[in-house]
Amino acid sequence: MNAALIFHHGELDCLTLGDVPEPKPAATEAVIAVRAAALNHLDIWVRKGRPGLQLKFPHVLGSDATGTVSAVGDHVQSVKVGDEVILNPGLSCGQCEYCRRGEHSECTAFGIVGLSRAGTFAESVAVPAANLYPKPEHLSIAEAAALPLAYLTAWRMLMTRAKLIAGETVLIHGIGGGVALAALELAKLAGAKVIVTSSSDAKLERAKKLRADHTVNYRGVSDIETAVRDLTGGRGVDIVFDTVGAATWAVNFLVVRKGGRIVLCGVTTGPKAEVNIAALYWNQLTILGSTMGSHEDFRRMLQAVTAAKLHPVVDSVFALGEIKDAMAKMEHGDQFGKIVLNPHAVADTRHHTSHHRQPREQIPELVA
Repeated sequence: MNAALIFHHGELDCLTLGDVPEPKPAATEAVIAVRAAALNHLDIWVRKGRPGLQLKFPHVLGSDATGTVSAVGDHVQSVKVGDEVILNPGLSCGQCEYCRRGEHSECTAFGIVGLSRAGTFAESVAVPAANLYPKPEHLSIAEAAALPLAYLTAWRMLMTRAKLIAGETVLIHGIGGGVALAALELAKLAGAKVIVTSSSDAKLERAKKLRADHTVNYRGVSDIETAVRDLTGGRGVDIVFDTVGAATWAVNFLVVRKGGRIVLCGVTTGPKAEVNIAALYWNQLTILGSTMGSHEDFRRMLQAVTAAKLHPVVDSVFALGEIKDAMAKMEHGDQFGKIVLNPHAVADTRHHTSHHRQPREQIPELVA
């Protein structure tokens, strides 16, 4: 079967479309025929490599997927052949103290599909059956593929870690990425006021259409702190939602209110930054790290998305063979929403869309 592979770490030129054996399920696993798979920034650093990262090459990238169950292991009862499912890509042992108390993303052996085992950028993938959930019926195939990692991460950050309360104000850095856009939708669903930032006026205008209350172009203001303080009556925001890392770290301490929370899940601009310890203790701030989420986080997120009929923002859909183009777009930061791969499309069927909901007439092969 076809799969997007790397044979070594490197830049875009190390990506290739190759043939790999069809996966077979272990006793507690299921195989899904992948109908769509979404890109994440995780795919970039898995491709480039990190200190301590050890992969078995060739390695198949990809964490998010939706598809149809095509085979199940001997001990699997939770899903059956023919089920339409989406994948929770978080992997845990199920036995350690953290898993036993339901904190699967704190597992001592925590991993992610596409990092710890072969990924979803393929025509089929074998995964733990316990990680498969019914696909929400209101979502198209592309939207379903865009949901898991981004929405799970945003849900845990806002609801589980930062404990967002209706009426609070949330600042989201760098609107346009999948996790940031998921946070915008979930925060509005929870009754929050949301301020978003970007260097792109076009992205900010689109964020307004997704119900962002205020927007700040950080290239268009001399002082982000003043802009945010002005928007909050001098008080500051209750929660800073940060997927950026080093570039926004100092700003976080300037814009959050006394007793506020800063929650972080990513370091796309670097992993190291200085901490203003005086501001931390004097203003009684809470700093929260967050990674993916538990099975309970995933279940609750799915319930909320289904009940509210939320739709992940899909930027564009590429054929699997266009993985280099798709990943280049993500690395350049050109997207607004998730970039999705269709394993069964050929190169000339690519659709460069950029909208909130995929029109059925434009991408018929990825509509539920």
